[in-house]
Amino acid sequence: MFASKVTAKGQVTIPKKVRARLRVQSGDVIAYEFLEDGKVAIHRVEALDAGWHRAIASTLADEWNSAEDEEAFGDL
Repeated sequence: MFASKVTAKGQVTIPKKVRARLRVQSGDVIAYEFLEDGKVAIHRVEALDAGWHRAIASTLADEWNSAEDEEAFGDL
């Protein structure tokens, strides 16, 4: 297991062995996934995923913005 200290700004340094295992480099995007029992998993977001998201993000803001959508997906 590896540990990092949280700074006053809420920042942490990902340990070198963890960065190597995830193939994380400067500028990469990290995603956080909530698991059970107060645990969180981190994942490196693939560049294609991040680029795709940026490309379609503005189209989704208006398309999925109804009260029905909020009720169905608001807790995700």
